[in-house]
Amino acid sequence: MGKASVCHCRMCQKAFGNVFAPLVSVREATLTWTKAEPARFQSSNLVKRGFCPTCGTPLTYEAPDGVAVAIGAFDHPEGIEPVIQFGVEGRIPWMDHVNVWPLRTTMEDIEAAPFLDNLISYQYPDED
Repeated sequence: MGKASVCHCRMCQKAFGNVFAPLVSVREATLTWTKAEPARFQSSNLVKRGFCPTCGTPLTYEAPDGVAVAIGAFDHPEGIEPVIQFGVEGRIPWMDHVNVWPLRTTMEDIEAAPFLDNLISYQYPDED
């Protein structure tokens, strides 16, 4: 796999429905889909965005210079650490403070959201 990055540009923010897009280049790797091939949206004259045709999860950024895959789509995203940020002119200012916000695990919020105790995910499992 290639270099992992975080993109802050407005186009990536909209495509991911988030404040940045964490991606890893797969230029030199062989990309094999274990489920259905992604659906694709032509987001600009040069770029296509791949997404799950069932649930809409963003999966790829496909440009003339290669394909990048969303880090969160991997079974072990914790093992892929971004090494560079792109499109920093679009960076959301409050991202500078994310590590000073209070931290809680999901189950620590059980009183406020008791439904979490019975939550069953229907997303594709890791290690399929």
